[in-house]
Formats: sequence, structure tokens, C-alpha cells
Amino acid sequence: MTRHVLEIDDLSAAEVSRVLDLADDPGRPALLAGQTVGLYFEKPSLRTRHSCETAVAQLAGHPVTFRKDEIGGSAREPIGDIARVLSGYHAALGARVFDHRILEQLAAASSIPVVNLLSDTGHPCQSLADLLTMRRAWGSLSGRTIAWVGDFNNVARSLALGAALSGMRLRIASPAGYGPTEADVDRLVAAGLDGPPVVTDRPIEAVKGADAVHTDVWASMGQEDEAVVRHRAFEGFQVDTTVMAAAPSHAMFMHCLPAHRGEEVAAGVVDGAQSAVFPQAHNRLHAFRGLLRFLLEDPG
Repeated sequence: MTRHVLEIDDLSAAEVSRVLDLADDPGRPALLAGQTVGLYFEKPSLRTRHSCETAVAQLAGHPVTFRKDEIGGSAREPIGDIARVLSGYHAALGARVFDHRILEQLAAASSIPVVNLLSDTGHPCQSLADLLTMRRAWGSLSGRTIAWVGDFNNVARSLALGAALSGMRLRIASPAGYGPTEADVDRLVAAGLDGPPVVTDRPIEAVKGADAVHTDVWASMGQEDEAVVRHRAFEGFQVDTTVMAAAPSHAMFMHCLPAHRGEEVAAGVVDGAQSAVFPQAHNRLHAFRGLLRFLLEDPG
């Protein structure tokens, strides 16, 4: 059966753990020998492109990266036709898109695994890298608490789902209108979260007792026209030294990057001793390699 990962809860709790195990396992270095993986980018990318291409190369495969202007998207031919064509060339397909429905259309027609490399609704590969970073630091994820400060965006949604699947507790601080919806909470509970997350509009309250403090930019790619309104809404939501001081002294700071120093995070935090942002970025490579191994070796 062809498995797709369009969001992290397409995996079970046991499968998430298995992907993380495979990310730490150097075995099967020639899994993709003589094969290719297609990597489709509608958005600019640094970490995603480099980590995915390197992961494919480490498995002895060849990454084929292409952009929207090279295929024309649905304006030139149906997404389903594109998926069927690419299924005959590659072992797997990753796509970084603005509209999540593109991923759904690719997966519906594809006979090879399709992986969400980022969409407007989720970022499962980032979630896997975040979980891997925390597990490497702590040894186990179950029973740990994470805090999210800021916009409950695509990155936050996937991280929260991954945390729920991993037996973690969740605390969220967002301004009114930017937090999780009822549907988000229902999905978290369905993924295994032990009751609704703690949701507040006070960052200091959210980080109390947290083993890791996460944030992201206030205006994501594609939201540039909302930047002024968002910056006004998120005043007081910067993760600064005062916020980090309210968390336990062992708490890690995490950010998927790029970080806007002086906006969502203070320079003294992102560049400080508690920051794990660069190991977190490096783990994008290991997490994607582990996910490819899971999908292509024995997805069940």
C-alpha cells in the first residue's frame, strides 16, 4: 500500500517513534541506489531543499528538484496527470506548496509516496525534526511539556500534533484570533493529547513548566500583506529573556528559522545558551532521511 504523509497525524504514535528511530540509524545507506526522488518547490527554500536533497544523496539516490514555473501547475495540465507521470520516474515525491489541496490532488493520483514539505496548513517534516531534536536532548518525549508562543500557524499545528502523538503536554500563548480553533483542539485530542491544551494570551504563563519553548515568525511567507496588522496583534509576544526566565532553567528555545531578531524572538534568546535552533535545523536532514526509509522500506 502506498503511504503518503501530508500531515504528521497520517502516522500513528508508534510510526512517529519508528521514523525517529530510523533518523538515528545509519543503516541502509544504498536504499535509493539507482533511483530518484522528485522535490517540487512552489516557495523559496533553504533548509527544506538542502536537507531533502542531502537525505536522498545519503541514501545513494538522486534528487530531482523542480519549480512551479517549470511545470506550469494546474494551468498547464491537471495535477493528477502530473502525479501519474512523476510516479513513473521517481521512488517518492516531496512538495512544498502554498495550497494544501495541491498535495491532496498529488496524493490522490500518485502511486508513489507523497510527502508534505510545507503547505499552508502543516509542516510535518519540521515537526519530525523538532521531535528528534527534543528526543536527542532528553532521551524520551513522553511526559515532557512544550510551550508555543505566537501564531498557531502551520508549523505550530504540526508540532502540536507530533507532541500529542508522542505523549507530550502542550501549552499555547497566542493573541485573540491567532490561537488554535475548536477543530484544532479536537484533532489534538484525537491524536492522543491528554485533554485540551492549556491556551492563554500570556506568554509567561504558557512557558511555566515547559521543557522547550517554541515560536515562529509573526507573518509567514504569503502573508506579507498582513504584516502590519500582525505585528500590532503580536506586541508583547516576543520570546525575550524575561519570557525564558519564566521557564525552567533547563528549557530549550526552538525556532524553525528564519528568525527575525527583535520581532518574535530577542537576539539574546535565539543566539543564547538555551537555543537549539541550529541542531534543530540540522535535524531536518536526519528526520527526512528517516521518513524516506520508513515510507520505502516497510510502511505497513
